[in-house]
Amino acid sequence: MASFEKYEIAAGIRWRVRYRDPQNRSREKGSFKTLRAAKDFAATVEVSMLRGEYIDAQSSRMKIGDLATDWLATQTHLKPSSRRPIETAWRVHVAPSWGDVRVAQVRHSDVQRWVTDLAAHRSASVVLRAYGILASILDVAVKDRRISINAARGVNLPRKTTKAHVYLTHQQVHRLAANSGERRTLVLLLAYTGLRWEAIGLRVGDFDHSSRRLKVQVNAVEVGGEIHVGTPKSHKSRTIVLADFLLDALAAACGAKSRDALIFSDDEGRHLRRTRVSEGSRSWFKTALAESGLPPMTLHDLRHTAASLAVSAHGNVKAVQRMLGHASAAMTLDVYADLFADDLEVLADNIDAAARSSVVGNMWGSGLPEAV
Repeated sequence: MASFEKYEIAAGIRWRVRYRDPQNRSREKGSFKTLRAAKDFAATVEVSMLRGEYIDAQSSRMKIGDLATDWLATQTHLKPSSRRPIETAWRVHVAPSWGDVRVAQVRHSDVQRWVTDLAAHRSASVVLRAYGILASILDVAVKDRRISINAARGVNLPRKTTKAHVYLTHQQVHRLAANSGERRTLVLLLAYTGLRWEAIGLRVGDFDHSSRRLKVQVNAVEVGGEIHVGTPKSHKSRTIVLADFLLDALAAACGAKSRDALIFSDDEGRHLRRTRVSEGSRSWFKTALAESGLPPMTLHDLRHTAASLAVSAHGNVKAVQRMLGHASAAMTLDVYADLFADDLEVLADNIDAAARSSVVGNMWGSGLPEAV
């Protein structure tokens, strides 16, 4: 129950309301000109608490920058390679505009204006990441009852366009590998298994020549100049069956190394790092592409080639999914729907052949010729 107190100021009589919030903390609000106004306020507070809609005015004055510190600290589920872009986006794009703004002061129109201005000179991916950070922080503020609604939700966002995949032929892959020098085997492995740069974390013990198996149990990724070793991107290990022509090349890369040694390493046995190039020079991969007469692409694009070559070898979507380490076959179809387009024609032809061979007589109106 609320209590009411009358007090006097130069402008006249005023009323103060004292009550306890849902956490049983003592609160008060004054400056009401009449007792009726004070009681109306108390009734509103009581109803909001009963409905679970109570908003603490003091909590709503928290700045987004202060809440962001706690929010970023909770993103421990993200891998270092995913966490770093978020921290950078907060520091570069979100904090300068929103860090000193109180959560209760965020307006939908202000968020829309910020998104529109950012989209004018940044890619859709950058805008969506920055917006997602702001919206997520405000989502937590809603759940913590600092604000009643998230004003960032529902704004118009730029549409992210999918980059066209580059698919190499077998001949192009082998030409590229031949021009990659000592990284020839690594290029072949990426192009025929779909491994990401996680391949730099493979150890000799992960390779079984007799069974043609390669276990992918860890992911090694370079973030901020440091190598972070953890679980694969899907958090699940997987086993890849290798084509015969890869076995000898991979065995040669292992050589006389111990089982714990990296298959692909620098001269000192450490993880390979992405090439650092000086101004006016280019990386070994770009050099190999140029010498092979191939279009610009990244090492990750070899993963797309692996999917393409697997599908052209009549690999079904489930097999391709397992090879690539996708979480589901649906994800594989979403990413590589264009590779399975020809399957629709094959499916229609097979249905047509099955129907024609199964119909004994020409059913009236069916349009099918009588089986011979």
